[in-house]
Amino acid sequence: MRLIVLPGLLSLAIGIALTGCAPPSESPEASEPAAADAPFTPGPPADFAEPMIPEDNPQSPEKVALGKQLYFDARLSADGSRSCYSCHLVENGLTDGLPVAEGALGRVLTRSSPTLWNIAYHTRFYWDGRSGSLEAQAMAAWTGGNMGADAEVVVETLNGIPGYREQFEAVFGGPATPESVVAAIASFERDAFYCGDTAYDDWRRGEPNAIPEQAQRGAELFTAEAGCAACHAGVLFTDLKYHNVGIGMDADEPDLGRGRVTEADECSTTDDEPCQGAFKTPTLRDISKSAPYFHDGSVATLEEAVRLMASGGIENPWIDRDELVDRNLDDAQIADLVAFLGTLDCRSGPMIFSPPDLP
Repeated sequence: MRLIVLPGLLSLAIGIALTGCAPPSESPEASEPAAADAPFTPGPPADFAEPMIPEDNPQSPEKVALGKQLYFDARLSADGSRSCYSCHLVENGLTDGLPVAEGALGRVLTRSSPTLWNIAYHTRFYWDGRSGSLEAQAMAAWTGGNMGADAEVVVETLNGIPGYREQFEAVFGGPATPESVVAAIASFERDAFYCGDTAYDDWRRGEPNAIPEQAQRGAELFTAEAGCAACHAGVLFTDLKYHNVGIGMDADEPDLGRGRVTEADECSTTDDEPCQGAFKTPTLRDISKSAPYFHDGSVATLEEAVRLMASGGIENPWIDRDELVDRNLDDAQIADLVAFLGTLDCRSGPMIFSPPDLP
């Protein structure tokens, strides 16, 4: 049986989380000339919808090139120890590979760093959706615990670097400001962070032998008996909603996630206390690389994560029981699901995240 497209999102649309920062890692093997000379502008895959671009931050190749330089520049952090890329490493599926993120100045944060794949389609950010734009999220990460920077001090430094000063003048018509820095970074993220080039995508586009038979069985389970596609929906592999699956709810003071952000009944939790302990459904693209799993990094392996979800999560007063139930899967079925998830590895990462020359 060949799966053409997972049910749920019929075209790409909205939100996923961003957070966290980790120690820098070695750069990907590939290299690239200065971004200003050769901007990488892949755009979305042909069968993905066009993303929504905010009117107050239109795209341009020059802005994208500048944003890529800033994204890789550790001089933006308070102590020069990390860049935006340090938080989302290609070898870790655009996560940091840590249970919870580490910020500048030795800070340890409280949640893990989610992947950034296909972030251009998202409208709310962080695990709890508290940030309403890529620009706002970038500003919060830059000046908060992640990078710990004084934005005004950093832009003074940037304006003292001829290469940056010239680019900001050309792109924004003036010197760097905190707002133009995050506008450029957000433009790069909207331009480049697409994952639609996996073995699974080859299969759904009509190549019958693109993934092995075991993974094909897993794909059928995913959409049917295992019920995974109810939340990990469409080509984004997320419904972009918030669910309580029980992770961390046995703590003395559990992280209430979306429950701390909104009183709206937008989550599949009890009506009298909406969204308590609910977190945004993570995408499954590049999932085999992004251990450990869940918002607190408490599950070490992909097999463990699949077993936990297939068994109905962890009981607590607010657990989402609309879709999260024990599916009674056997070991062979779990293995098939894990095999399918392995076909979601993104191939374009080394090209997208090859470091530019910095001014």
